[in-house]
Amino acid sequence: MLHSSTEIESIKEILQYLGKHGERFDTEIAVATGMSRSNVRLYLSELASKGEIMTCLSIKYEKGKKIEGISCRLTGFIPPASPGRKSKAQTKSS
Repeated sequence: MLHSSTEIESIKEILQYLGKHGERFDTEIAVATGMSRSNVRLYLSELASKGEIMTCLSIKYEKGKKIEGISCRLTGFIPPASPGRKSKAQTKSS
């Protein structure tokens, strides 16, 4: 599929955002990048078909309100360990 330079930049922006922030909903990506949700979903679908990202239809609740969307993350992305104390199980295996 051929893309305009604007579309290529939008796709790169989504990949950079996911790389920096980890797993996110399509609505969060749309707000952060300034793209429409429909364009974000179109780009996510294409990235998923190429195997660059993993997607999952998800439901989350915020303040009792049901929110449905597409949760996605980079393929093979493992977020860094959070700072702070580690569990005893982790320290024994290290």
